[in-house]
This record gives sequence, C-alpha cells and structure tokens, in this order.
Amino acid sequence: MTLQKRKSKSSPSSRKPAPKHGSTSEGRQPRTTLRAVALAEIKDDLSKYLPLAVDEEIVITRHGRPAGILIGFASEDDWFDYRLEHHPESLRCITEARAALREGRGTPLRELR
Repeated sequence: MTLQKRKSKSSPSSRKPAPKHGSTSEGRQPRTTLRAVALAEIKDDLSKYLPLAVDEEIVITRHGRPAGILIGFASEDDWFDYRLEHHPESLRCITEARAALREGRGTPLRELR
C-alpha cells in the first residue's frame, strides 16, 4: 500500500516549507508522536510501518514492553545526519569541544569574521 499526499489548496507562496524528518539537526523537526507496535505486527507488515517511522517514533514492543525503536528517514541526507549525530566519535569530539570552550580554549566568533 502506498501513501499518497494530498495537494494543498493554498497558493505556493503562502505555504510553509515542509520539514525534513528523521533528524533533529538545525531546520529539522524532531518526531513528536509515539506509536507502540508489537514485534509480531512489525514482522508481519514492516513495509507499512517503515514509511510511518519517517514522521513518528515507532516503539517496538515484546510482550508489552519496549524492546526497540524503528526509525525511518525521508532522504539519504537524513540518514547521514542521524549517523553523525549518533556516532560515538562525533559525540566524543563534541563533548571535548564543549569542555574546551568552558575552559576558555576557543576562538570567539567575532575573531572569525
């Protein structure tokens, strides 16, 4: 089954740009809705739930308890952003950079201009 988008009746200039999903990077909206689905249901109909996971968080349950999460990506860029945001090396670099800034070891933005 394919989900079809409805055409907007508003003029193109009055429409807000659609947010990209799958990442919380600047300019992107985090997922706000949550859906719990049994593992057996996900296994039986993964192709139904994967597109839904682009716009909402799908918590996979086993015996009624959270066991995993299904994350969908609207584009390859969203996948790349997600990997960067969750990669241990990237997170380590961010943590070190923030610590350095707190200790005064940084370059003020005004000096970069």
